[in-house]
Formats: sequence, C-alpha cells, structure tokens
Amino acid sequence: MSSPEPAGALLLCRAEPAVVGPAAQLLRERMLLARAGREWSVLVPETKPWLTGGESVERVLGGWAGALAVGAPWPVLALWWDADRGGFTLAAGFRRPVGYVWLANGTPVGEHEALRTFAARLGLDPVLDMQSLEALTVPDSGADARARLRGLLAVLTRAGLTLPAGLSPGEPADRLREVARVQPDAEGVDWPGWRDAVHAELDVVENNTSIGPWLRGPRARCLAAVQLAAGAPLALHGLRRRSAGWITAGAVLLAHGALGFAYDRVRASRT
Repeated sequence: MSSPEPAGALLLCRAEPAVVGPAAQLLRERMLLARAGREWSVLVPETKPWLTGGESVERVLGGWAGALAVGAPWPVLALWWDADRGGFTLAAGFRRPVGYVWLANGTPVGEHEALRTFAARLGLDPVLDMQSLEALTVPDSGADARARLRGLLAVLTRAGLTLPAGLSPGEPADRLREVARVQPDAEGVDWPGWRDAVHAELDVVENNTSIGPWLRGPRARCLAAVQLAAGAPLALHGLRRRSAGWITAGAVLLAHGALGFAYDRVRASRT
C-alpha cells in the first residue's frame, strides 16, 4: 500500500481574499488564505483530514470545493495529489462538479469532455486554451502527474492566476503550509463560531458582490427555500455514504437557506 505522506492539496477560488475568507470559515477547517493573482485566492489546508478520516485526498478536496461553491457566485478549483495519482475538481454553483485524473506517471485517465466543461465554466479561450488543455490528455513519457498539474496552472495564468512561489503541485502538505505561512498577505481562516461567521459572510455578500439584492424580499426567500430543499437530501446522502464532504456540502446549504430566511425577516423588522 502506498504511503499517504506525499499527499497535498490546494483550493483555488476565483475571487478576492476578502470575499473568500468569510465563506471558507463555514468549512470549519483551519486554512491559510493568500492572494493568487488578479481576482484569484488560494486556500492551503493546515490539517490533513485524509490521513485520519478514512477518505482519500481527492474526496476530501472535492467535498470542500463543492461546499464552497454552492454558496458563492465564483468557481472553486481543487488541486490534489498523492503517491498514486493527481488531478483536479472544479465546482461552480449548483452544477455538477467536473474533474480529471492522471496517474503518478502522467497517464491520463479522465474524460476528455471534462476539460471542455472546465474551460467553458472558467471562461477560457475555446481555441488557444483548449489546445493547451488537450495536450495534457496526450500520452507523454516525460510528464508525470505533477507536470500535468503545472501545465494546467500554466493555462490558468492567462486567466489571471499567479500562485505564490513555492505553492507548487506535487509538494507535500507540510511544505505547502510552511510556504503559505510566510506569504506577506497570508491570513488564517478558522471557525469563529456561527454568529461571527454569519455576520462576516453577510457583510461581504451584501457589500462586495452583485447578489446583494438577493438578500431581501421575494427573491431572497425563494433562494433560501431552494437551498433548504437541496441541502437536506444532500446531507442525508452524505450520512448514508459516511462522506464528510457531502455532509459538509449539505450543512452549508441548510445554513445558507436558514440564514436567508432569518436575514430577510430581521431586516424587514428593522425597516
């Protein structure tokens, strides 16, 4: 059995750190947050739940990405790797996440259509960027999984992504954590309790995003109802499968739905 020690992961969010931080608090995981280029942020896990929770790094990161994306208007890209494989999962809103996998030696084992969906959801160039992505699906004895992920990041640099030096695919989680800590703009993201987390997220959404009008009135109540309706079966699905990722995603949806109703009512009572 392969050692899990080489495993590592990064969460890339297409939003500014000031917006990502409050949303990331709801994951209830300790992370380090830093800027990663124009309108990009990177989250580096401080813990390694894939070593103790019985789930692979792929499933843990996929769950985190999905949980972040369902309550945010920006996409989340999870990069992950271990001794045997490496790959990514892209989550955007309520749409089904897409991903791709390479074996440790770089052999592609994903579906080609996933890369087209990946490019479309991130608004990449359908010709130039797609050509670069398609090259990652061609067998190449000189490109291992780490090189494939670096190639993926090279494509995203044209979309404004610039990872801090040292935050590179293939590095172990401990090394990534140490590099993230010394970044000049790095900040810790931790669970502050429901009250503070809710206040921080609502302030960001209302004042820094285009969905502020959805916080009050008929549209806000409709959105909250949809989130509650989707969150309950998702959380139950996670409980049946004993999947922490799906449980978290369902809990986040339920929290967003309940908070939507509560916020609308409180604001209405004060006007």
